[in-house]
Amino acid sequence: METGIEDRLLARVRELGAVAVAFSGGVDSALVLAAAARALPGDRVLAAIADSPSLARAELAAARGIAAGLGVELAEVATGELAVPGYRDNAGDRCYFCKRTVLDAIGALALRRGFAHVATGTHADDHRALHRPGLRAARELRVVEPLAAAGLGKAEVRALAAAWSLPVADKPSTPCLASRISVGVPVSLGRLGLVERAEIAVGARLAEAGIRPRDLRVRLLGRGFRVEVDGPAHVAVATRPGLAAAVVGELAGLGLTGPGEVGAYRAPALAPPP
Repeated sequence: METGIEDRLLARVRELGAVAVAFSGGVDSALVLAAAARALPGDRVLAAIADSPSLARAELAAARGIAAGLGVELAEVATGELAVPGYRDNAGDRCYFCKRTVLDAIGALALRRGFAHVATGTHADDHRALHRPGLRAARELRVVEPLAAAGLGKAEVRALAAAWSLPVADKPSTPCLASRISVGVPVSLGRLGLVERAEIAVGARLAEAGIRPRDLRVRLLGRGFRVEVDGPAHVAVATRPGLAAAVVGELAGLGLTGPGEVGAYRAPALAPPP
């Protein structure tokens, strides 16, 4: 880890004086929260997580544990993304409407609680991505980005999280459930619940076969669905005759419609548009 990364981040956070961290439970926002807990008095730090149908219940439980481990209060903020037409329509800029709704709600909480700043886990590499509509919402609402301001990219974030012994240092990216719904397919409460149940079912079915994927997605396509697991897990599935077909059949029993397949997961930066 590059010398000075820790000092730069802590200095950026200390300058804020008090901060409400938009917390998802992932490594990026967890590092911001840990930095705030180190740099500021306890009553000047608040974690706020957006609780909506797009947040898997397992992720919410994990976030509670992380905040508790850091000794930081976690506020669970009910958000209503599904009431926003641009979010439901899922026309390619869903993340803008999501982030605008979430950060508006967290900003209102911060104002009520006397916190002048809302911080996100956006890092320097995020600003190099070709399509991140959520960043536009963050700019409009003038949230702060301590990781990006300190020059930390994803590799530095993980390195510092490991140095601070954060339990999520090696956690894979876990975007919201709506990210599994292909562009052009409307987001609904039913589809979000279906994705969550499907991923739980696939994880359990593969665990029975001795396979525990690091990355697992069940994607709802315009027609049909696709189960994606990381490379090693995909190879393991392929070596077990009939397992892929059994997984697809089980999901059809849950209510997923159309043709299904099991394929290899690709990180979003490498994946083509849906």
